[in-house]
Amino acid sequence: MSVWPEIATAKSENRHEIKLAGANVSKRISEGGLDKSVFQLSSLNLLNISDTCLTVIPDEIKRLVNLQSLLLFGNKIEVFNENITYLTKLKVLDLSRNQLKSIPDSLNNLKELSSINFSSNSIDTFPKLGDFPNLISIDVSNNKLTRFPDVEDANLPHLTDFNVKSNAIEELPNCVSRSLSQLKNFDLSNNQIKAVPGELASMTKLKELNLKGNKLTDKRLMKLVDQCRTKQVLDYIREHCPKTDQSQPASGKGKGKKGKKQEEQPPEEAICDLCHSLRILHVEDDTVKVKILEAEVGAVRPYILCCIVNDLNFNEALFKKFIQMQTRLHDTVCDKRNAATIATHDMSKIAPGDLLYTAKAPSQLKLTPLSRLRPCSGEQLFQQLTAEADALRKEKKRNVYSGIHKYLYLLEGKSKYPCLEDASGKVISFPPITNSEETKMSHESKRMLVEVTSHSSHGSCKTVMDKLLHESLVLGIGDDPNEPHAGYHTLTVQQVKVVDPEGNLKSVYPSRTDCVYEDATNVKVYRMPKK
Repeated sequence: MSVWPEIATAKSENRHEIKLAGANVSKRISEGGLDKSVFQLSSLNLLNISDTCLTVIPDEIKRLVNLQSLLLFGNKIEVFNENITYLTKLKVLDLSRNQLKSIPDSLNNLKELSSINFSSNSIDTFPKLGDFPNLISIDVSNNKLTRFPDVEDANLPHLTDFNVKSNAIEELPNCVSRSLSQLKNFDLSNNQIKAVPGELASMTKLKELNLKGNKLTDKRLMKLVDQCRTKQVLDYIREHCPKTDQSQPASGKGKGKKGKKQEEQPPEEAICDLCHSLRILHVEDDTVKVKILEAEVGAVRPYILCCIVNDLNFNEALFKKFIQMQTRLHDTVCDKRNAATIATHDMSKIAPGDLLYTAKAPSQLKLTPLSRLRPCSGEQLFQQLTAEADALRKEKKRNVYSGIHKYLYLLEGKSKYPCLEDASGKVISFPPITNSEETKMSHESKRMLVEVTSHSSHGSCKTVMDKLLHESLVLGIGDDPNEPHAGYHTLTVQQVKVVDPEGNLKSVYPSRTDCVYEDATNVKVYRMPKK
């Protein structure tokens, strides 16, 4: 059996990523099995075998000791091969849309995981979760779980997204409030839950709680779940749902009051001068919108949030700090762009009108990349960056990439590239790689479009955007240089809607559940009424 061309190319060019997906690969697997020479590529960071007829994960998977992302979604895999748990550098594990029935306890060996996706399988057995110091998201939706995953005594300090919708879970244990205290997005919809423990109300960081489609016996709670926002639901749970663990301190009411305080809408002159102040302006009819073509971006990078920051007052030193902060966030909360990517644009350089978020064939996407002089296609840019990366690697005599080059694997093998266009049809952003030189920010910029995109979740976008705005506020980029601020700063943010081609609302940011900084007692958020 000859070596598959994709594998031969990856070996000859010492690539860090390989994608084997679709009907052509599936046909080869059905006729002769998977070419196991792929497991000899020990330098791989990412392996993507998706949408094929693959039924078994070969034991040789354990040879890929440098693997950080393993994407095996959309296959016919029936058994989780425990050899995967030898891949101790693994950060992203996606086995969604297979035929798995159980997950072994040895999953806990993968301490570096930041994202787990086992959605759309037939899983009825899930291991007790232990120590996952870097885990951000878990998706086990659309399975056959009858019990909520055991998280008692689990160490999940960074878990913000937990999706268990569309299972058959009957009971929610009270320990979730302790073990999942950092959760921001919690989807429990379409299960068999009848009652909610009062402890849930102590999860003060929750921004999105979805309990729809359950069998709640409390009819008023069911009505609130169907009609109201997370804050109102949690307030009701706090007041009316009994706690099953009476040893927990009843601190819920204090948190509730704190939440209400953030929702005050005072006149501008009443904004507190003894704290940082984040002012959120209600979206207006003439505010720029983002139209999303979900049919195009759905399989590539489906999630986007935007907002506009007004009244910027940079100097050269402050602008340098802002760029350094954005770079740091890409490495931390963005998980080196695996979770999400940030792009910032000077609004004065963007054509008036709505924006379009879509995806194009690499040869059709045209832009002038950041810090480059000439326009090029996405295909040409990818080739240029790959060549630069290889030259740099040879020069340094190390098997590493630096700068923008280390993100190339995120696009390797994609048939379409995501992009954001302005109203004139000009591409201003090519996530997760670069944005356009033509809308580049500078220390003279006065209004800024902030764009956050993700291939993993809407919650990841929110987490990153919240963090970016908080850091920008504390940095003081929105201060009037002629006004004393005594160490406290102000930032003014304009909401931006994301809509479908027919104009139906998909999301708005910042919504009333965004920018809720419970841990930052010196930050107040003022949501200004519509004019």
